[in-house]
This record gives sequence, C-alpha cells and structure tokens, in this order.
Amino acid sequence: MTSAPRPDPASTGGCPFGHGAASLTRKPELDTQPGSPLERDDRGIYRIHDFHAAREILRSEQAVQAGFGADMVTQLSNLKHQPVLYTEGQEHHEMRRDTARYFTPTAVAAYHPFIAGLADQLVGDLLRRGEGNLDDLSLTMAVQVAAQVVGLTDSALPGLQRRVMAFVEGEGDSEPGTENRQTLAARLHQMVDVPLFYALDVRPAIQARRRARRDDLISHLLDKEYSDLEILTECLTYGTAGMVTTREFISVAAWHLLRHPDLRADYVHGTEPERHAILHEILRLEPVVNTLYRRAQADLEVGGQVIPQGSVVALNVSNTNADPAVAGGDAAQLCPARPLPRGVQAPVLSFGDGAHRCPGAFLAIRESDVLLRRLLIWNDLRIVKEPTVTYNEVIKGYELRDFRIALG
Repeated sequence: MTSAPRPDPASTGGCPFGHGAASLTRKPELDTQPGSPLERDDRGIYRIHDFHAAREILRSEQAVQAGFGADMVTQLSNLKHQPVLYTEGQEHHEMRRDTARYFTPTAVAAYHPFIAGLADQLVGDLLRRGEGNLDDLSLTMAVQVAAQVVGLTDSALPGLQRRVMAFVEGEGDSEPGTENRQTLAARLHQMVDVPLFYALDVRPAIQARRRARRDDLISHLLDKEYSDLEILTECLTYGTAGMVTTREFISVAAWHLLRHPDLRADYVHGTEPERHAILHEILRLEPVVNTLYRRAQADLEVGGQVIPQGSVVALNVSNTNADPAVAGGDAAQLCPARPLPRGVQAPVLSFGDGAHRCPGAFLAIRESDVLLRRLLIWNDLRIVKEPTVTYNEVIKGYELRDFRIALG
C-alpha cells in the first residue's frame, strides 16, 4: 500500500481501497441476515448473529466451552489436567498465562528464521515443479510451524500431516447434542487414528524431552507433571487447532489476492502492518471456524432475552463479523481500511474473544504473511484451477481443496 493517499471512507461512502470483493466461501443460506440477532431453533439451540451479544457471551464466565467435543472430553475421569481448550475460570487463566510465552511477538520472532526457511523451500519446490496444490503447501507450512511450537518434532515415521488431518476429515458433526451418524468403518478408523498419532508422533516427542527439555509446549507440560495421556490431549487441541485453521486461511487469503490484482499489489508492496491489515480483513470476511459453541452455566440475559441455564448457544461468526452496527453498511465487502469502533479488533471475532480467544493469532498471521508474500511477489504466479469449497462439520468451517497454482 505505497500508492497515493486514499480518501477517507466517511467522505466516499465506501471502501477507500476500492476493492469491495465479496466472500468466496460463505454458504448461500447465510446471504440473508436473520430477522433477529438471537434465534432459538427447533433443537433448543440459541443462535446469535449480533456482534455485541456474541462478544458478551464469549466474555461471560457463566458461558463455558461447548464445542469440539467438550462434553465428552470433560467427562474423562482419568485426566487430572483437563486440556486448556476445555478448562474454565482460574484454572484456565493460569494455564493460559503459563503458556502465553510461546505465542508472544517476541517468541514468534524467534520462529521467523524457521518459518522463512520453510517458505523458501516450499516456493522453490513449486518453482521446480511448475505447478502444485496451494492447499498442500499451506498444510505443510501450518503443520510444520505448529509442530515446532508444540514440540512434535521427533516423529518415528514421516506422515505427521496425514495423521493430523485424519482427526478432522472424518464423518461426524461437532454441534452439541447432534447424533453420531458415523459409519462403523469411520468409527473404527478413528479408533486407530489416536493411538497411531500417540505412538508415532507424541510418544517419541515426550521421550526426547524427558532426556533433554526444549523451549516448547511438551517440555512445559512435562515440567508441570502432565501424564502422557494429558500431553496427548493437549497436542490434539493445540496442534490440530493451529494446523487445520491456518491451512485454510492461507488458501483463502491467496485466493482473494490472486483474484484481485490491485489488492495483490497493495499487499506485496505494503509494509508489514499494511499486509497484516489486509490479512485481518480477509479473515474477518472469511472466518475459518464459522460457529462457536458455549453452554450457559446460569440464566443469561442477552439482547433483552433470557437464555436458560444449561442451554447451548451457537455464535455465528460470519454474521457477527458482518454486523453493520460494527463493520458498517458494506460489511459484506472486503475493505482493508475498514474503520471499526474502539475495542473491536480487525478480524472482529474470527479468533474468538474472552478467555478462550485463540492464543496463536499472531503466529498464524505471521506465518501466513511470510508464505504468501514469497509466493505473490512472483508476477507469473497464477491460478490454474480454483479450489473446490466444501464444509467440514467437525470444525464448522470451510475447506478449500485442489487449489491448483502455477509458477514460472
């Protein structure tokens, strides 16, 4: 973004960057905003579409984690330490405080040489081959970076990426109360996936760090006397969450940038803060996880309505991010200079909010930026085949596959 100064959005009534791209992944049934910011469906789930109501729920200590199999995991009596994704209150705050050092800007800067070297390797491989799937490149970047932070660097056999993706690519629906309709074959496959991940990836990492600690999450958990099972559950939550979501974001950001030459030019020639602003706005428009679930621990009053204790609340992130009261009348369009109210972050609720806000937000943007800039700086990088968009009911988000690009 090094061109002449842009007009103020208030004076033009639109995006000063003139991009105005629409979402590439939004489900057709979400194109029309619901009539009410809070709706109760026929299954008794309260669905929230309003930003302020959603943020209030996310920040409430009376609304606890209900997604990603929370009911099942929290019932495991042999876990002395619950995974950080499912803990609440003081225990959660202490766990987040203890592990925050792995995700600070200083810590992320320490990972930069590894991230940059990996990005150079991926771009070099693409240049030699001429063509490749961008979703494969983004998966390699996301998995390898997250593995460094978590400590999954001593696998007994290659294939960490495949083993990680097995946890989210199966059948099933993670919405609380949804009947498990998996086939017998799918259930048997899942019974093999976890032991395989433990035996080939987690256990070798634990053994290596018992011999010599390193500056990573597994070493920290060993210092806290976590059992192997407890470390496995943290690797599943920290690892797969960071790997799967970052993979999709890199792909969708590249799709927007390759489709819109002016946006691509602003991105490639911008400063780091300017590039990050573009990525944040793409993420606002294209949240990878579209639905966040909470369970009311007490009666909650939201928008003048009472959500009874025990109820499940589903927060529609696509709609909250496009709430005109927060993002403006052109909220369904891409605008990297979008003015937002004080206290509202650029991705809005794409990284969540409150105690369970994604701890790896800064890392995800940094690694995405490093790979995307190294790709997009090549003028002859082009789309050969646009990705197929499908929806994963396990993570409640989009998946982009077979995104074919060419270089050289």
